[in-house]
Amino acid sequence: MAQDNFSKIISHAKEYGFIFQSSDIYDGLSAVYDYGQTGVELKNNIKQYWWDAMVKMQESIVGLDSAIFMHPKVWKASGHVDAFNDPLIDNKDSKKRYRADELIEEQLDKIQKKVDKEINKARKRFGDDFDEEKFVSTHPRVVKYLGKIEKLRSRFIEALKNEDLDELKQIILDEEIADPVSGSRNWTDVRQFNLMFDTKLGSVDGAKIYLRPETAQGIFVNYLNVQKTGRLNLPFGIAQIGKAFRNEIVARQFIFRMREFEQMEMQYFVQPGTEKEWFPYWRDKRMNWHKALGFDDALFRLHEHDKLAHYASAAYDIEFDFPFGFKELEGIHSRTNFDLGRHQDMSGKKIQYYDNERGESYVPYVVETSIGLDRTFLMVLSAAYTEEKLEKETRIVMKIPAPLAPYKVAVLPLVKKDGLPEIAGKIMDELKYDFNCYYEEKDSIGRRYRRQDAIGTPYCITVDHQSLDDNTVTIRERDSMKQERVPAEQIFDIVNQKVNMKTLLKQI
Repeated sequence: MAQDNFSKIISHAKEYGFIFQSSDIYDGLSAVYDYGQTGVELKNNIKQYWWDAMVKMQESIVGLDSAIFMHPKVWKASGHVDAFNDPLIDNKDSKKRYRADELIEEQLDKIQKKVDKEINKARKRFGDDFDEEKFVSTHPRVVKYLGKIEKLRSRFIEALKNEDLDELKQIILDEEIADPVSGSRNWTDVRQFNLMFDTKLGSVDGAKIYLRPETAQGIFVNYLNVQKTGRLNLPFGIAQIGKAFRNEIVARQFIFRMREFEQMEMQYFVQPGTEKEWFPYWRDKRMNWHKALGFDDALFRLHEHDKLAHYASAAYDIEFDFPFGFKELEGIHSRTNFDLGRHQDMSGKKIQYYDNERGESYVPYVVETSIGLDRTFLMVLSAAYTEEKLEKETRIVMKIPAPLAPYKVAVLPLVKKDGLPEIAGKIMDELKYDFNCYYEEKDSIGRRYRRQDAIGTPYCITVDHQSLDDNTVTIRERDSMKQERVPAEQIFDIVNQKVNMKTLLKQI
C-alpha cells in the first residue's frame, strides 16, 4: 500500500509541475531530476526556512557559498580519496545492484517489525493492564527476535568496523536475504566503489579534480577567512546551501538518492571538550525544526549510528517514515577536530583559534548538521499528499505547510466578464508584492479550486458579482474548504497570518 502511494506521489509531482525527469524528451537521465514551476518555488521556500532558522535567527552563525571545484588535496586531506566507498553487491539473476549494508539494515528492520507486531497485538488484548516492559522480557517469540537482532547487529557492526567485505556477504547468505526484485539469493562478492566524480581542470592534460561529494569541506577550508574577517569568537557556525555530486551506482527511490543533489549544512566550531554539550543541543534543535512543520511527530525518529564515520565521535540521524520506510533525512555529527587538523597538516597552514580566556591556541572541534534539500522536499511531498473522500469525488490535496507552499494565494474571478477580471487584477497587483500569487480565469470555479488544492495553495480568493457592489470577496481555506465573505482590504492580514515564515520560526 505504501509503495502504491509512492507511485501516486511521483505521478502527482510530474502532473502538477513539481518534478520532471532530466532530459525527458531524450528518454531521461537516470537518477537526475529537474524541478518544475511549482517545485522550484517549494524548494526555494524550504531553503529560506532552513537559512532563516540557521543564520537569521542565530547570532553566532554566518553564511558562505563556496565553489564546487576545489583543490584535489582537499579531498585527500578529508579522506574521500581513500575512504569514500560504498560496499556493493550484485544479484546474478536479476542483474540488480545493491548496497550490502542497506540489505542487512533492512533485514534488521524486518525482525524489529515482528517484535512491534507482537507488542501491538498484546496491547490490544490486555488494554490498560498491558505491561510492555514485562511482556518484552518474557514473551518467548519476542525474546527470540530481540536476541536475533542483538546477535545480527553485533556481527554487522564488527564487519563494518573491520571493513570485512567477505563477512558482509556471509551475513547476507546466512540470513537468506533475497533480492527484493527477483527473490533470488544468487549473490556476487561484495566490493568497494568510490563515489566521487572526477574531471579535468583546464587543458586536456590538466590536473584531475573532483566534483565535490559534500559541501562541508568548503566550509572547513574557509574557516580562517570567515573567522578573521568576521571577528568571530567561539562558539560560532558557518552555514551553506549548495550542490554536491556522488556517482551513486544504486540510485533509486525517486529523488531520495540522486547523483546531483543539494545539501544544507552547518558546521559549528566549539572549544574542545564542549562538543559533548553542543552535540545534543543541535540534535534536539534540528528535530524541533522538522516537527515545527506540523506533520505527525510519529513520522520522525532519531537513529544512533552503529558505525561511526572516520571523522566522527558521535552521530545521530533524523529519520523520516517515507513511503518506502524510515530513512535518513538529516545527520548530526560530532566531527572532533579531524577536518581542520587534516587540512592544517596537509596545507602547512596554521588553522587554529586563539582563546583569550584560556591564553592558548588550539584547533576547534566541530558539531555538524547536514540535511539533504532534495530529501526534505520529498519528505514534504510524502507527508502533504492526501486523498480525501468527499460525497461525489475524491479530493487530492497537498497539505504543504502554508509558509512553504509554492503559491500562497490564488485570485480567481468567477467569470471572465462583467468587470470581474479587472477587480481580480487590482487585488493581484496589491498582493503580489508580499506573496507569490496565482491568477486563473479558465474553467469552472470548482475545477480551479481542485487544481489549487493539488499544488497546495493555502487560500483562494474568488471575485464575484457581489464584489462589484460592496468590494467583498470569498476567501476559501485549503485544508478545511471553508469559505468566508470578507472585505477585500482584509485579505492581506488573513493570508499573512498563516503564510508568514515567522509562524514556523517561532515554533522551533
